[in-house]
Amino acid sequence: MTVNSRTPIAAPEGAGRRRASTIRDVAQAAGVSTATVSKFLNGGQRFTREVEERVAQAVRDLGYSSNPMARGMITGRTGNVGIVVLDVRNPHFTSLIRGASRPAAEAELNLLFADIAEGLAPELPTLQALSRRVDGLIVSARLSDEARAWLGASDMPVVYYGGPPAQQDCSSVGIDNRAAAAMLGRHLRELGHRRLRYVGFSGARWSQERWLGLQQAFEGSGAELHRHDVNEASADEGERIASEVLLSADAPDAVVAYNDLIALGLLGQAQALGLAVPHDVSIAGFDNIVYGRYTSPALTTVDSGSEQTGERAMRRLIARIGGDPAARSGHELIAARVIVRGSTLGRPAVSRGEGRTR
Repeated sequence: MTVNSRTPIAAPEGAGRRRASTIRDVAQAAGVSTATVSKFLNGGQRFTREVEERVAQAVRDLGYSSNPMARGMITGRTGNVGIVVLDVRNPHFTSLIRGASRPAAEAELNLLFADIAEGLAPELPTLQALSRRVDGLIVSARLSDEARAWLGASDMPVVYYGGPPAQQDCSSVGIDNRAAAAMLGRHLRELGHRRLRYVGFSGARWSQERWLGLQQAFEGSGAELHRHDVNEASADEGERIASEVLLSADAPDAVVAYNDLIALGLLGQAQALGLAVPHDVSIAGFDNIVYGRYTSPALTTVDSGSEQTGERAMRRLIARIGGDPAARSGHELIAARVIVRGSTLGRPAVSRGEGRTR
């Protein structure tokens, strides 16, 4: 019997179960070499339409499913990609993972992730362990100098999220933090706020960029801006620092937090201290995490495009793994936008300081 692209391979007579088809079976059925089948299946090379149709038909007829381990032996790849997040408890990072998972699934890649718990977990050993299991990594631009130096010296395809690392030519995706903060600052300025507090997180490089953006927005307004700092970017820290920020002698009429988790901690504690948000004080954050929509009042925030950042970073990583030279460097800017909700209110609409409880 002559075997062609449309003739299924039958199981041997008397066999209790059909033998799993191999790449060699596909090559024989399509009348091509195993190397051609491998390159076609892994997208490493294009062939004539006739050849591609024959290989595709053989795969369908034989019910061939590539074995990841065998494919790795042929291609030198694992079929896995990795993403390192700073705090898996923060919905901003879970959204980042969700965005990255879609293009990874489309490319039939397994997505692995590691959590370094805002630097509490050892960064470099975590990176080194994960790198042995993946073909490329998506990592934060906030990694330590040691970790970034190791990545820069390795052959591992890497894409950074959050912004380009300082003094490093690489591929990255993220918002312009200074410009985003300036947008939020202009919103508060237009509402009539003139006593502003910023609760930052010095552990993050772009906290400084957000502070500069707020200062830029209030230039020439005569506003008083003061900065505080927390030990970690969490709701607990927002609660801890609330009395220091909100009950000072020159109490603010608006507070901006480095992220939504800190802002939510501030918001909850403000109400416990007897302050009405936003009538006594407006509160805003960054990242547009889902919980901010369900507080009372709902939280005004900057949407930093968490899911979009994850998706675009993964598409760039897949291109880098595939050898696309255009994906090796350059920053892809994600557009940020201010989401106005009930936690901010114009000062002309209320009496400044009226009804404030100390």
